[in-house]
Amino acid sequence: MDDDPRFEDFAGDRADALLRYGYVLTGNPHDAADLVQEALVRLRGSWPKVRRKQDPEAYVRTTMTRLHINAWRRRRREHLTWDPPEPASADDPFARSDDDAELWELLAALPRRQRAVLVLRYYEDRTDAEIAEILGISRGTVRSQASRALDKLRSPVATASPANGSTR
Repeated sequence: MDDDPRFEDFAGDRADALLRYGYVLTGNPHDAADLVQEALVRLRGSWPKVRRKQDPEAYVRTTMTRLHINAWRRRRREHLTWDPPEPASADDPFARSDDDAELWELLAALPRRQRAVLVLRYYEDRTDAEIAEILGISRGTVRSQASRALDKLRSPVATASPANGSTR
């Protein structure tokens, strides 16, 4: 296998973003690092093909998601944490505010598949077809899981918010 400096450049440039994505998936900085490392090893093996035909970052993120789902299936449990691995900076668009604490709790209470669909749809900005392929489910299941998850998130927020006038 030839040494390709473009692979090293990609891995060096995108490692932090991939680690943050892994942390969103796993909730654990150690598992996130393992996901990134394994996904980059797999990318290296497929680098000539991936570099020519598709976006390497999309390949790595899809690999990370699939590896994490396989880990769910093996363990049948997961450990959630909401403490970020590093302090959020003021210019971080994904930094949590104290006002979002209830929403984060509600998101943590969702079933794994519903949470994965929401993360892929709203954090990764994936289409239903891409989500279905990543999770190995149909597009209809993606839509129904997203709808159910959003209903669960809206219900407690709507009843707790006096400003919207709703008392559902």
